[in-house]
Amino acid sequence: MAMKRMQKEGGEMLMRIREAAETVKERTSLKPDIAIILGTGLGNLTQKVEVESTVDYSDIAHFPQVTVESHQGKLVLGHLSGKKVAVMVGRFHYYEGYAMQDITFPVRVLRELGAKILVVSNASGGLNPAYQKGDIAVIEDHINFMPDNPLRGTNDERIGHRFPDMSEPYSRRLVQRVVAAADALKLKLQRGVYVGVAGPNLETRAEYRMLRNWGADLVGMSTIPEVLAGVHMGMEVLGLSVVTDVCDPDHLKPVDIKEIIHVANAAGPKLDSLLVKAIAKF
Repeated sequence: MAMKRMQKEGGEMLMRIREAAETVKERTSLKPDIAIILGTGLGNLTQKVEVESTVDYSDIAHFPQVTVESHQGKLVLGHLSGKKVAVMVGRFHYYEGYAMQDITFPVRVLRELGAKILVVSNASGGLNPAYQKGDIAVIEDHINFMPDNPLRGTNDERIGHRFPDMSEPYSRRLVQRVVAAADALKLKLQRGVYVGVAGPNLETRAEYRMLRNWGADLVGMSTIPEVLAGVHMGMEVLGLSVVTDVCDPDHLKPVDIKEIIHVANAAGPKLDSLLVKAIAKF
């Protein structure tokens, strides 16, 4: 009885994924090779996309809706650096009250549409004392400190394997492409480990010390669920962070979300240039 119920739940998830994908296909014939998720304050990359179609999240079947002011809530499809892309302008977070399966549902839809590469960007706090506001960092590994996992529950092998390997969640090949692009642009690029937390509050001094002692260089409230879903479905994943505040527990100052968005916006053009250059070599 339990097995039949689990098979039914798995089948329902796949059905919702396919129905959402069909909604998008009704708006465009473009089959994306690369899916890009833009984080807080990083929505201007779409200005460099040769847009074929724009679909509001509200028009996509079963899609969650954004509740964070700095996230627009639209899917932009077109060409970037000669590659077919689908760009999510706005993402979903655990702190908004969404289940992990809802947060990662768009990634599954993008994979169903054809994307084999997933690029995830975010605004994050810099735990590494060598980091400065406005730095861009490529994520080489992560620590999952979120209270739930999007892979928990019924697994449908048609979507992904039950126990995905996480020895290299971030593609070494894509990291190398980004590093080469940064060198060509003479752009300072940090490399580090990202730790994901639930939020929405920022961390205490003691928590920053703990996370730094764990070996984390960056801290944020997103990204890891989407990366887990991408790896689960066999996607090649790249993660990029904009350092929006310095998390020094010995010299900690209050941080305002408006300041975080301001720093992300200011660093956005550097990230855009980096992605345009790197994606051409993907």
